[in-house]
Amino acid sequence: MAEAGRPRFTDVLDRSPWTRAHTVMFTVISANYILDGIMFAVAPLLLYLVKPPDVAAAIFAVNLLAEAAGAVLLGMLADRYGRRTLFALCLGLEVAGLAILVAAYKSTAALLVGTSLMTFGIGGEFGPAYSAIAELTPAKHRGKALMLATNFWNIGSAVIAALSIYYSKIASSPVEQARYLLLSALGTAIVAGFARLSMPESPRWLVARGRVREAEEWVRRITGYTGPMDMSLPPEAGAVSLREALSRYKFRLAVLATITIAQYATYDMAAYYLPYAKGFAFGESAVGWVVLIANIGASSGAFLLLPLIDRSRIVSTLSSFAGGLATAAALWAAHDAHVLSAFYAVLLVNMIFSEWAWASLSVLQSELFPTGVRASVVGLLTSLQGIVGAAAVYVSIVMSADVMLATIVGLWAAGLAAALAWRVRGIESASKSVESLV
Repeated sequence: MAEAGRPRFTDVLDRSPWTRAHTVMFTVISANYILDGIMFAVAPLLLYLVKPPDVAAAIFAVNLLAEAAGAVLLGMLADRYGRRTLFALCLGLEVAGLAILVAAYKSTAALLVGTSLMTFGIGGEFGPAYSAIAELTPAKHRGKALMLATNFWNIGSAVIAALSIYYSKIASSPVEQARYLLLSALGTAIVAGFARLSMPESPRWLVARGRVREAEEWVRRITGYTGPMDMSLPPEAGAVSLREALSRYKFRLAVLATITIAQYATYDMAAYYLPYAKGFAFGESAVGWVVLIANIGASSGAFLLLPLIDRSRIVSTLSSFAGGLATAAALWAAHDAHVLSAFYAVLLVNMIFSEWAWASLSVLQSELFPTGVRASVVGLLTSLQGIVGAAAVYVSIVMSADVMLATIVGLWAAGLAAALAWRVRGIESASKSVESLV
């Protein structure tokens, strides 16, 4: 129990009104995801501009494995050295990768190293970003904040896809288009870097590491609270090792692993790989438009989910996969009917549900595990995205468009089965303290 007459600092954080410090944190993480969306989309757009499809696909697959490695390694480091410190390290890695590409993007070796370093940093940001939002945001706003901040990934991807279409009209060669794309990404990285300087550190993480005085200072700066506080963590939030967490939360991990794989693989296949598949009905001229329309749909999905995400995680997760499965089947039908307008329209709606699924799983990942291992578990779950994405790239080289669409439908069905399992055996986490969920 908290000391008599003194609220526990975790309650102060959870019950705080939205303050300027929350706005700063939200802005920093949103700017980060704009940059991540731009850089993640730049990799395939750039590679397919300057290299043959088989070389481009092989490099992009390595990029995704680098993203998985970054998620695991840097997520663990975020639990050891802090959310703020790892945010700065990840940006440094991403800028270094961009610098290599700007200097030597015509070289296959430079493309491999630069894009992989960039995606390694992108993967590493999931753990500290999700953890920071879960640990700093008032409980009643946690779902909205995480969903809207990460939604800027889609906005960044949509922006760079639109620019790629524009650059294709004004540039005299693919090499010149590539240079414009890289300079756009580098400019965004510089802006995001300045914003990241004001990122607050998590008081929950500081207390878990024994740095109580710093934690108290951050609580007061973030919330504006001036009274006395109990600076201890609740007993249920006691220290737990990563090994213990993986053993204790097997059901949660199984559900989250399934919906993470299903959401990420279907998003990547529909938004990025399908136009390159053999037998794609609408030709390579549709590539830029598919990326743009898919990310417009995903970007708008977050705003449509706003009324629901902080009311019920169970309902938002279940509805996202039910809608995703129905629209994936419709997307397959529109493709086989060779109706481009219907294909684009259904793709847009399918990506709305994809964003709902992304938002739901992201929030659940961030709040269902103890503070001491939160970033590590997020990193492990996020690494599945890169592994599955890399496999999808390799498979997409030989997979026909119809087989890819059938796979998309099957993955949505697997995600729906996991969401139903969570409905039956899971817990409702909306608007609750993260300590009460472990």
